Order: sequence, then C-alpha cells, then structure tokens
Amino acid sequence: MSTPSPAGATAVVVVAAGSGQRLGYGMPKARVPLGGETILTHALRGVAAAGIARQVCVAVPEGDSELRALCEEFAAENGPDGPLLSVVDGGATRSESVRAALEAVLEGTRWVLVHDAARALTPDRVFHRVADALAAGAKAVIPAMPVVDTVKTVVASEGGDAEIAPELVTGTAPREELRAVQTPQGFDLETLLQAHDSAASSGDGHAAAITDDAMLVELLGTPVHVVKGASQSLKITTPLDLIIAEGLLEGPLGMRWVEG
Repeated sequence: MSTPSPAGATAVVVVAAGSGQRLGYGMPKARVPLGGETILTHALRGVAAAGIARQVCVAVPEGDSELRALCEEFAAENGPDGPLLSVVDGGATRSESVRAALEAVLEGTRWVLVHDAARALTPDRVFHRVADALAAGAKAVIPAMPVVDTVKTVVASEGGDAEIAPELVTGTAPREELRAVQTPQGFDLETLLQAHDSAASSGDGHAAAITDDAMLVELLGTPVHVVKGASQSLKITTPLDLIIAEGLLEGPLGMRWVEG
C-alpha cells in the first residue's frame, strides 16, 4: 500500500520570535545578517526549496515590522505558485509562539513541521525525511545527529567542594543512546494541538520550560520517531555559530559539501 504524499497537506511553522541576545547584535536573531542577507531569509528559502509546504506560518516578535516586511518579500519572491504565507506575533516563550502559529494553520492541514529560523541552513533532504516519515504513519518525527562528546550529569558543589569547583559529576550518560535534536520536527496536527492544549491546561508553568515540541508530545505518551539530521543544520545561537554558518555559505561548494 502506497503512502500519501505530504504535498498539499503540510504546513511549516517557522519560529522566528527569539531575542538573539547571545549573538550580541542588539536585534532579534532572525534579523541578524548571514551571508549578506538575514537569518530568516535563509531559513524561509530552505523551506521553499523543500517544496512540501502549502503554507508557511512565521512567528515573529510582536510589532517587528522589519521581519514582517522580509516575510512579504519571501512571498513575492515565490509568487502565486509558492506556499501561502501567514505571519503572527510570537509569545514570551517558544511554546507560545508555536501555538500562535498553529492558530493560523489552514483547514485541511494534516501535518505540521515546526522549524527554528535559527537553523537557517537546514538542507531540503532533512525536511523530506521528516515529511516522508509522517506520510508513512508516524505521529511525531524529529531529525537528530549522534552526540560526539562525552556527556556527564552534574550537580552544584556544596561545602568544601564548592571551594574547589562549582559542580560535581554524578554520572556519565551512555553516548550511544544520546542524540542532538534538530528541526524541522514533524507532527500530526491533531497530536501537536493536543500536546499544546495539555501543557497549557496543566497550570504548573511547565510550557515555559519546553525547548522543543517533541517534549510536549512525549508527555502524551506518543512515540517520537527519529530520522537522520544534517551537520549543517546547526542552531545559530552564539557568535561562533554565526562564524561557522558564514563559512558553510562561503565554502567552494557552498553548504552542500557537508554530508548528512
């Protein structure tokens, strides 16, 4: 039995409401320049290149007219044959921004891919891996890469130990079981809405600590499937990340030379 095509039934939510304080540009991260354009412009072009979205919903900081203008440029660049563009004001947390974008999703949408604008160089093959897994029957899918560093759990030092160093090791996580999670993360729309509703109704402020949508879905007990991510899908958070992203764009073959 063939699987349904994701084309025409998929919306992509682009989260672009972050402050970008750690980049030190004094402006929202999505407006920071990258390769002569903005981080958001690169992210939106990546979404368009994947060719799987009938709608792109962008969450921007409230009142940010510059980012809204960039979104309008993207819509004009793609013309009437491109995906429908919707822009919404983001919230105080990532979870609130995603939920605001979900409210703008078109009727008839079956799947939603939630993508961080900060992962501006994500190649289209990652979008396709996620979308294909959804079309094959998964309700939640995340792209991820193996962790190459040794990862340890720690606690704050107390007493005499605090005079030596601020933290103590409590254990070493098995690296073969760890993955560095990326975006876009894909979901059955009903499942994602249920996960957000459940978090919002909990009343314990848990949604504010959510760092990705898969965490919300995990709390429902829904299986979250993992597909291969890509090395160049780094999250631009610090000045060093921005330097690396610039290097990927300026390489002799552009960002395509990186495997994954």
